[in-house]
Amino acid sequence: MLAGACAPMAEAPQSAAAEPAVAPAAPQISLETLRGLTETMSSDAFEGRAPGTPGEEMTVSLLAERFAAAGLQPGNNGSWFQEVPLVEINANPETAALSYTANGETVTLAYGSHMVIGTPRVVPEIAVEDAELVFVGYGINAPERGWNDYAGIDMAGRIAVILVNDPDFESPTNEGLFDGRAMTYYGRWTYKYEEAARQGAAGAIIVHDTEPASYGWNVVESSWSGPQLNMAAENDHMDRVPIEGWMTNEASRAMLAAAGQDLDALTAAARQPGFTAVPLGITASASVDNTIRRENSRNVIAILPGSTRPDEYVIHTAHWDHLGRCTPAPDGDDICNGALDNATGTAGLVALAEAHAAAGPAERSLVFLAVTAEESGLLGSTYYGANPVFPLAQTAGGINMDGLNIIGASRDVVVVGYGKSELEEYLARAAAAQGRVVRPEPTPEAGYFFRSDHFALARPGVPMLYAEGGEDLVEGGPEAGAAAARDYRANRYHGPKDEYDPNWDWTGAIMDLELYYAIGRELADSTDWPNWNPDAEFRAARDASRPASD
Repeated sequence: MLAGACAPMAEAPQSAAAEPAVAPAAPQISLETLRGLTETMSSDAFEGRAPGTPGEEMTVSLLAERFAAAGLQPGNNGSWFQEVPLVEINANPETAALSYTANGETVTLAYGSHMVIGTPRVVPEIAVEDAELVFVGYGINAPERGWNDYAGIDMAGRIAVILVNDPDFESPTNEGLFDGRAMTYYGRWTYKYEEAARQGAAGAIIVHDTEPASYGWNVVESSWSGPQLNMAAENDHMDRVPIEGWMTNEASRAMLAAAGQDLDALTAAARQPGFTAVPLGITASASVDNTIRRENSRNVIAILPGSTRPDEYVIHTAHWDHLGRCTPAPDGDDICNGALDNATGTAGLVALAEAHAAAGPAERSLVFLAVTAEESGLLGSTYYGANPVFPLAQTAGGINMDGLNIIGASRDVVVVGYGKSELEEYLARAAAAQGRVVRPEPTPEAGYFFRSDHFALARPGVPMLYAEGGEDLVEGGPEAGAAAARDYRANRYHGPKDEYDPNWDWTGAIMDLELYYAIGRELADSTDWPNWNPDAEFRAARDASRPASD
């Protein structure tokens, strides 16, 4: 699990599920497809596959061509594509400004090295002047958990200073008010901006910290600078916070010290029930000038129609996009090629489609959805969830792929968001047939469940499985797997050095794709309607969409 941090691996409890026959082994998963498509899509010629660029046109055309060659049909009423309306906002880094004033002294922060800011509002320029800063802890309003960091504070005209993750992320277990070490959606930066907007804040600045964020400042800088995509909206997102951004931990500490506060002491206080927001008594000003471009990007949709129940669906997802041109590496390389993330997953999607097509139709229809703009906040999958080509109530479940295992065969398979859905029973059967162990993700505090496209379909109720090859490698054991994960996060994740390597070991990727094949085929040949587990946050949505299902 290259995207995950290293931690002791806990054994998963054994499933008590019934034991139907495991689906037959997949037709051979094409190594040529995996290698060739990954190398091609992550080449410099595709310029990092950013939506709205020539790299998009090259990518979606290639995918449609490969799906057609595999024998699939266009999935959207005769078209391979679903158009996704987007708006691109590009803040000028030369004029983007954030400063704070304390004790009569104004400190100006450097864009990129100290902060990154922007606005989700579709306007050519925006400014917030002399707004009081308020430390709001983790920025959470969760009445069902008896927690409100905004209690008693009016945020109108003020800028919220917010911690990343949620209050109990340092817990050694997954037990706690906010699920202990496992991040809840309240810990995601997306939620924090959403809540700040609901509170009427003039700005929302997140304090970066590598451990609770699960990535370094380099990832924030490269991901948040340059053109930013959002879904097009009739109100041009004028209901969002005017200024959104991040500050480095060092710059945040200095700002809080200027207000007579200590970041560590405030953080400790923010973890306690009953925390009260702290007005800092200092002001900040921020402004950005934007270049705005409206565009349509595209999801790519292919289908293998079912033989007996073609109006029931099993969906497979992967995102084809990456960051395009980004913050240069020391050698000047400014193309974020996204080889592992997610050229491998997209190549895997095509390889799976080829295998299913070679096996012939299943009873249900098999859908292969390559989505756009995942890196911009799951925009393509969110658009599909709101505008499904195939009814979500008739979609039995799905499998998401976001980065394949290119470090060798593993003895385990990891479930991101373990314990949420009955699809894990399918995974347990398929993994057992390979002699592998299913484990919970080693780093639930990183919130990976909320960071890929399965989440956008889970929210409206579709049971989705996000599983990855584990870290207990056949060659080298857990130590080798953990070292590879650390190396990727530190040196390649969301950076220009996530590049194709001809020396990658695809053995683990093929094993995982064989798992996904077995799960998809079993579900597509069954009459089952798996659900979310009773305590999962998506259960109510599924029950509402399928009230008559078992």
